[in-house]
Amino acid sequence: MAQMRVFRDAVTDWAAGGPGEPAKELASRLGVRTAVLLEGPSDLAAVETLAARRGRDLSAEGVCVISMGGAMSVGRFAGLLGPPGLGLRLTGLCDEREQRYYDRALDRARAPRQGFFVCRTDLEDELVRALGVPRVEEIVRAEGDLPAWQTFTRQPAQQDRSPQQRMRRFLGTKKGRKIRYGHLLAEALGQEQVPAPLDGLLACL
Repeated sequence: MAQMRVFRDAVTDWAAGGPGEPAKELASRLGVRTAVLLEGPSDLAAVETLAARRGRDLSAEGVCVISMGGAMSVGRFAGLLGPPGLGLRLTGLCDEREQRYYDRALDRARAPRQGFFVCRTDLEDELVRALGVPRVEEIVRAEGDLPAWQTFTRQPAQQDRSPQQRMRRFLGTKKGRKIRYGHLLAEALGQEQVPAPLDGLLACL
């Protein structure tokens, strides 16, 4: 796991304009075969949490889960990691509104689209919908965030939104909260509650 994190950091540095040799050397040494491209760290937390719950050791399987820092980076990462670059199999999640960027990037990288799964709004929305707002509120209460949630729901801007929309917005209102709840919500999922995009991604790895 630690070495795969080093590879992930090397890829991120490469995508930002750094040297590619460290990532290439690590990919060969670690036997990396698949890259899971995700928009942000909260998605990464959810994927790794659910994989661990299912008894999967993705690093040992040669799977590297990468947070790209936003959907606009998919072209760069697909080019570096897919057929034009390291030749890894590419998989991942994308938000519905960003799907066109992924499609274009995968076409340019000559990579198939079959391993990519689309979230209706985003993964947080999928998780909140799967668990239901009352269950998520229980988790929020257990984490000591209930007063902040109650204050948030009283804001005028939230009155026209559904409870599910409010909860999704709340999870993104404080730095680090989305990452923490990405883990917590994935940990709380029952076997039959796993959102289809997340379930499909793990099944294809």
